[in-house]
Amino acid sequence: MNDQIQATELRVIDEDGKQLGVLSKQEALAKARSLGLDLVEVSPDAKPPVARIVNWGKYNYRRSKQQQKSRKANKVAELKQMRFGLKIGDHDLAIKLGKVEKFLAEGHKVKLLIVYRGREQAHKELGFKLAERVIADFANKAVVEQNPQLAGRQLSFVLRSNNQSNKTSLS
Repeated sequence: MNDQIQATELRVIDEDGKQLGVLSKQEALAKARSLGLDLVEVSPDAKPPVARIVNWGKYNYRRSKQQQKSRKANKVAELKQMRFGLKIGDHDLAIKLGKVEKFLAEGHKVKLLIVYRGREQAHKELGFKLAERVIADFANKAVVEQNPQLAGRQLSFVLRSNNQSNKTSLS
């Protein structure tokens, strides 16, 4: 900004967006000061570097607001988690799957965990059957992003809604 600019020649743009051409640093600074504004280097890598005559306060405010908007637009989908046991009842499962459906509708990914307790670990196939049943319930609403896998005492898999990118088919 102003005297901190290192380049000797600059392509100058005025406050209205009109190109004033390639000027020396001194000419550009004199032009900016005569208008009561600042000279700001906006593209230092260009040949010659591009500088703009602007009100620094307004320019900086607009730039920060634009960055905030772009950060909001890049909101990352959260990974929600739903846990249930192997002996879950049909009604309880329906309630939990309703919540999973709501999460998917909001654009979140959902990690489902089936927890084995005690002697249930001897019947791991029951957990896989429950997982397949859940996947079948979401066949047209969601995609399996991570297939069911057993890790210790938990069987986990991840679902995401159909309308998100990187679509893969059900297993």
